[in-house]
Amino acid sequence: MTDDLLLDGLVTKAQSGFFAVETPIGDITSQVRGRLIKERLNTDPVALGDRVRISLTEKYENDTVVLQGMIEEVLPRARAFTRQMPAPGGRRGDLPDREQVLIANPDQVVLVFAIANPEPRLRMLDRFLVIAEKNRIPAVIVANKLDLVTMEQAEAVFAEYERIGYPVLYTSAHDDTGVSALHNRLTDQISALAGPSGVGKSSLLNAIQPELGLRVKAVSEANQKGRHTTVHPQLFPLDNGGYVADLPGIKAIGLYNIEPGEIDAYFREIEPFTAMCRFNNCRHLTEPSCAVRAAVEEGLVSPARLESYLRLREEAEAIYYRC
Repeated sequence: MTDDLLLDGLVTKAQSGFFAVETPIGDITSQVRGRLIKERLNTDPVALGDRVRISLTEKYENDTVVLQGMIEEVLPRARAFTRQMPAPGGRRGDLPDREQVLIANPDQVVLVFAIANPEPRLRMLDRFLVIAEKNRIPAVIVANKLDLVTMEQAEAVFAEYERIGYPVLYTSAHDDTGVSALHNRLTDQISALAGPSGVGKSSLLNAIQPELGLRVKAVSEANQKGRHTTVHPQLFPLDNGGYVADLPGIKAIGLYNIEPGEIDAYFREIEPFTAMCRFNNCRHLTEPSCAVRAAVEEGLVSPARLESYLRLREEAEAIYYRC
């Protein structure tokens, strides 16, 4: 027995109440101490990317000693990429709000969207960016499948995000365009890749590190089998340092713990104008002397981004007033 020994580690995989914890003596399969579950009823007590402390016990399997871990402590999260826990059947009703931690302590989120095939879902991109801004996580946008369009066509879609300060990488796994730049962005970082299915994340990861995309794809496909299959997120090590986590199965990403009046602050180009509005609680909809709508008319804020803001605010208000 080695119960008195506590090891610090990194959670690299979560599956059905068991966690792979990377420690100085190797990966240890661990469970969560019951008191931690009771202390964190409104969130995931342990999540991918958490830094934890575990105790060890010995177990004999086929005359071989196997170490098992018990997570005794979760170190404070510097940040977390989260969403509203999806409700069963998509109907929330009177269920309490609960946070689902997609990944804890990421250094960055890498938001991968195809330029074509499928068409880019910019409203989803805006939603991801709001959550990243809320949690103070640096965001990088990857506009993939550049081989299907011209650079001019690609920039017509994504240049607005560059203008407001987000790094945008234009890539194609087909001809290696931008792959080196993406590799450099991932090196020595804990990165969460997010985006719709079919945008080429696995192909990009294969181009960066052979077989990595295949491993990610295999895990993702296993998670997709059956309507009620639980997603098992995982951190994959990079040869040149760092980790990458694909966030599979994100068809919808609901806002968690975001009040309607906050959302202005999470749209970088809208926030500076809010103080100039006539009313402090301006929703930038039909109020007179709205500086944000004036900025749209002057070309300083894009109409599409304002529409994204209005829809997200409407969603946040529905959640807020329901509670």
